[in-house]
Amino acid sequence: MTPLKPVDRTTRVALGILFFMLFTAVWAAVTLGGVVPKNFLADPFTMVKSGWTLLTEMGFGWDIGWTVWRVLGGFLIATVFALPLGVMMGAYKPVEAFFEPFISFARYLPASAFIPLLILWAGIGEAQKLSVIFLGSFFQLVLMIAVAVGNTRRDLVEAAYTLGCTDAGIVRRVLIRGAAPEICEVLRMVLGWAWTYVIVAELIGASAGIGHMITDSQALLATDQIIFGIIVIGLIGLVSDLGFMALNRKLFPWAQLGR
Repeated sequence: MTPLKPVDRTTRVALGILFFMLFTAVWAAVTLGGVVPKNFLADPFTMVKSGWTLLTEMGFGWDIGWTVWRVLGGFLIATVFALPLGVMMGAYKPVEAFFEPFISFARYLPASAFIPLLILWAGIGEAQKLSVIFLGSFFQLVLMIAVAVGNTRRDLVEAAYTLGCTDAGIVRRVLIRGAAPEICEVLRMVLGWAWTYVIVAELIGASAGIGHMITDSQALLATDQIIFGIIVIGLIGLVSDLGFMALNRKLFPWAQLGR
């Protein structure tokens, strides 16, 4: 292995699959070998069987649909508001000076801490759950987008001015287009964080959702169902992550050189 030397796509996929196989083998050895009691950690076979029962007999597909809708809804709302503000902060230093202290302060506030207030303001319906995901994503998005736009190469900006580009044209044609690949990467990373907030959002007042199923399973000490729910979240997140990377490669092929 050579530092920073890229590997071909086939090797990358094979190594990724190998890790999952080794992880599952260790998990099976620990649980089936009696190292860990099954009421604390179910084995992979029991987990798969319980997952199949959840999907075919207990309507878990409906729970998955609700959770996906909440994540995408809250994340898209956060993106719609964060994208223009982040671009403005990255492009114009006075705007950055005005908003950045508050954004930096707010991004450290845990979204879960707002749940009592959100219940008071929005009730226990879907608005409260979307709000939790919004708060967990918005401030991170704004700051990271601002950094991506602000890191645009100065020589490109100066060249555009030399060619007669206006201030609005600089933002539209140089800053946004130059930062677009990195902004796409920012959206990909923050979407992963949004999945961590949805379970918290579904802990209170939810009648459907993966978090609701996990909470009910906890009361029954059904670790097989809990693990299956966690794995489903990971798989959906992995699919969305791969989708973002594929979209990034298609839209910005020049940004993938050397990876």
